[in-house]
Amino acid sequence: MVKVLISNRSYENLIFEFRGIKVMIDVDLASLYETETKRLKQQVKRNIDRFPKDFMFELNANEKEQLLALAPRLESLKHASVSPLVFTEQGVAMLSSVLSSKKAIQMNIEIMRAFAKYRALIMENSDFKKEISALDDKLNQAFKYLLQKIDALAPKYTKRKKIGYKRTA
Repeated sequence: MVKVLISNRSYENLIFEFRGIKVMIDVDLASLYETETKRLKQQVKRNIDRFPKDFMFELNANEKEQLLALAPRLESLKHASVSPLVFTEQGVAMLSSVLSSKKAIQMNIEIMRAFAKYRALIMENSDFKKEISALDDKLNQAFKYLLQKIDALAPKYTKRKKIGYKRTA
């Protein structure tokens, strides 16, 4: 039994990105739902039709190593014979129908809010990036314009006498 205690309510820190998808790890979900990871996995396997590949998938060995590097608190998974299952937002929502306890439903609502907050944060950052990019383009145009004006003001030398020592052989 792998049980990880999650004391603070910062669920955004429990969201990872694998294969370009935001996911939560089975160990964290089991801890949040106050159940054993083994029981959570059993319920998922009993209801596997509810969890297509875009709702849940198993991490491969490389992804498992990445997870352990990102979250040292999951060190106990290092020697586990079974790879962790990860759940997308839809997969987490589906878990509430599989794990029908009051705690599971309550936690599911909070997790859905965390995913929504995470999405909002990403959208804010992308809007901010667009604004910075537009400002950067304007600055680049202004600098190009100034450099052209400075180049136009610089005197043009056509025939100049070479400066320096001349070699005599």
